[in-house]
Amino acid sequence: MKLHDFELAPSPKRVRMFLAEKGVEIPVVRVDVRQGAQFEEAYRRINPFSVVPALELDDGTVICESVAICRYFEETHPDPPLFGTGALERARVEMWSRRAEINGYLAVADALRNRAAMFEGRGLPGVPGGVPQIPELATRGRAAFERFLRMLDPHLADNEYLAGERFSIADITCFVALWFGARGKMGVPEDCAHLRRWFEAASARPSAEA
Repeated sequence: MKLHDFELAPSPKRVRMFLAEKGVEIPVVRVDVRQGAQFEEAYRRINPFSVVPALELDDGTVICESVAICRYFEETHPDPPLFGTGALERARVEMWSRRAEINGYLAVADALRNRAAMFEGRGLPGVPGGVPQIPELATRGRAAFERFLRMLDPHLADNEYLAGERFSIADITCFVALWFGARGKMGVPEDCAHLRRWFEAASARPSAEA
């Protein structure tokens, strides 16, 4: 088993954090996205969508998409449960994880992919060229991300974690969104004290360094 990974990309970081919380270690194969290694034929045979991460099992089966990979490890290594237990907790974790991905993670992706020079001509992930950046999407992404942060702040006033009484995949997704945003100079607003408390606590977890 091995994980095809790139340490600076946000999606693989979600998987690495998840594995660290589970206490699972697997070999890693570096795919240098900055050099376009994801578009080379060798990697396209593993993942024709040309994105990371990809989990390659010992029998050659490949699982792509970060949450799908995390779900695989949730089933094979159920403790601690990071997708929740019981109908209500699982639903709450799914709800907050989707909110964090759609309103946070994807908003940052729009803001950076449609502005950063390294993505010129690659306005969509997994496409080697020919897709122009759209500056308006970058502007909207920044606005959507700040809106999401300000909606999170009052929720965290009365909650230690996003989806319940323990750390979950929802917290990982949200943390990676904020980590990703900080790299694009989209930090937590100074007046969002509850969110800042949550982010500092998440940053102090050993898995945040994964």
